[in-house]
Amino acid sequence: MATQITNYQCPACTGPLHFSGESGMLECDYCMSRYTAEEIEKIYAEKNDTAAENFEASKPDSGNNQTEWDMSGLTSQWGEDGKKMRAYICPSCAAEIICDETTAATSCPYCNNPTVVPGQFGGDLKPDCIIPFRLSHEDAENALKNYYKGKKLLPDEFTANNKISEIKGVYVPFWLFDCVADADIVFDGVTAVTVRQGNYRVTTTSHYDIFRSGTVPFTNIPVDASEKMPDTHMDAIEPFDFSQLEPFSMSYLPGYFAERYGQKPEEIFRRAELRAENTTIDILRNDVMGFAGCTVKNKSINLVRGKAKYALLPVYMLTTRYNGQDYLFAMNGQSGKFIGNLPVSKKKFWSYFLGITAGITAVLGTILMVLM
Repeated sequence: MATQITNYQCPACTGPLHFSGESGMLECDYCMSRYTAEEIEKIYAEKNDTAAENFEASKPDSGNNQTEWDMSGLTSQWGEDGKKMRAYICPSCAAEIICDETTAATSCPYCNNPTVVPGQFGGDLKPDCIIPFRLSHEDAENALKNYYKGKKLLPDEFTANNKISEIKGVYVPFWLFDCVADADIVFDGVTAVTVRQGNYRVTTTSHYDIFRSGTVPFTNIPVDASEKMPDTHMDAIEPFDFSQLEPFSMSYLPGYFAERYGQKPEEIFRRAELRAENTTIDILRNDVMGFAGCTVKNKSINLVRGKAKYALLPVYMLTTRYNGQDYLFAMNGQSGKFIGNLPVSKKKFWSYFLGITAGITAVLGTILMVLM
């Protein structure tokens, strides 16, 4: 195992530098550049100073409080808007949805239960911002039809006779988190060199400690606050273009539903922090070049929490029915990204499986005949 060293990158090509006792300089094996120790130390000192300046400039305006999210922008004052809202509760799945007074609720957008019970709208937190729907109901219907294409195991009767029973536009509640990640990470870099020695091939594996540090600001990390919408569905239809965020206005609601948030920021913020930490690791890992493998050996990631905002993001919910079972699909109402589960034809499945098995058996039989 090689002696562990501090890894520097070549300023010219970002390849790893090593110290040559013969020349007394740090040399790059990729572009053959050479640097004195003083030159490299000066370059890295300037990088550290720049990173420190960027870190201070990008800190959220939260008094550098690393233990609490800044929720100073949240408001529960609906005012006259609240009088124009209606609330409905599904007795089947307990989803609580709200809409403007002109939108009629005939069924639940999550479980398709045909009965929803009118309730009293309460003065819950008012959303800070909203991304309006950019795509239409017709776009959602066409997206579902395209989603069927190429699915060889779908039952024929499902695609031939399937009817969309419901298409509902729902503003799904999200919390958007801002933070800054300040990270110091030690990676285990691996190099492998294989040489032939007589009749053998000998591989020498070397391990190096690679140090990386950096500051990464994050804005609008989305975490859905819906208790009814599966997190996997919401993750699958990302990303949303947050440059199109608008201040919340009742004018975006007519014709659509909005689910009341079911999870508070303090209940789900860890999901946002994990996304920030993993992204920071990936960014710093991508800065490591010239190694066959690179894994995290040790890490220290400090998150400075910033603003937390309450947003409504557009999602189309589509329901189809087949063999007495409802199938639910979700589509990003801004980008059109689509997700959902489909039924599988057992007849087609076994037909493909047996066909593949027969093909493998025939190939193995041919090989055995040749060998015998």
